[in-house]
Amino acid sequence: MAGMMTISAFTFRAGEQPAAGMEDAVREQVWVDSIFNAMTPAERYGQLVWVRANTDWSDENLDAVARQIEQHQVGGLCFFNPSGKGTPAKQVELTNRFQALTRHVPLFVSIDAEWGIGWRYRGQAVAFPRQMMLGAIQDNTLIYEMGADIARHCRAMGIHINFAPVADVNNNAANPVINYRSFGEDPQQVALKAWNYMRGMQDNGLMACAKHFPGHGDTDVDSHHDLPVITHSRQRLDSVELMPFKMLTAQGVASVMVAHLQVPALDDRPNTPTTLSRKVVTGILKEEWHYPG
Repeated sequence: MAGMMTISAFTFRAGEQPAAGMEDAVREQVWVDSIFNAMTPAERYGQLVWVRANTDWSDENLDAVARQIEQHQVGGLCFFNPSGKGTPAKQVELTNRFQALTRHVPLFVSIDAEWGIGWRYRGQAVAFPRQMMLGAIQDNTLIYEMGADIARHCRAMGIHINFAPVADVNNNAANPVINYRSFGEDPQQVALKAWNYMRGMQDNGLMACAKHFPGHGDTDVDSHHDLPVITHSRQRLDSVELMPFKMLTAQGVASVMVAHLQVPALDDRPNTPTTLSRKVVTGILKEEWHYPG
């Protein structure tokens, strides 16, 4: 992922409560307040941090994850399987093990499964088409149904949030990291298809994540290794890169992943990544777009 692996790189949308559910909402708030008040300051800080857990790691490394959870009561986990030697069953086993170590609040369990669990567990779970292929289909209800299926698969494994959809506009052929992960080069189509994917997941109990805000499509550098610079004007950014994200936040996407980018039109301080920019995260998402995450 081209984003920070701490909670500070994500913004989450508070669930909206209908009038008929106000009593439940009040009870939930009372419960939240009681749990929060029972936590020490250190435990509250821990909730802001998520840690990585690879299902192909050695017992020694997995024990280290367990110690982090026990000692710091971290907020969440993100599972990976880079060697392909891990299994879905191992992830479920680890999820149950790690959840048992929490004292106040269960772990937020996440995965980066843009085209389904099969991306992380190839040959062991369903892998859906890449987003570039989905960008070529006309029936967007199929994308919604894909999102619904991915939600069911994730929930069966105890996963709460999938770091998808990619809402980047693929408008640079030299891009080494987005390319086929994008729905295409048309911002409106990217927004529409990402919205259907998002709805499919969220309508079926899985949180979605729009990434990589404010738009990683027009870069020729991999932000896992260096800091890409996007030199477009704010007017151009509004009409292309930012447009899908603005639409998704308005439509209730549960979270947003902020990319490691330098965008002078949004924050002109030198060598300042958007992940650490108040002008970008607070200024645009919160103040301009009124995103309640």
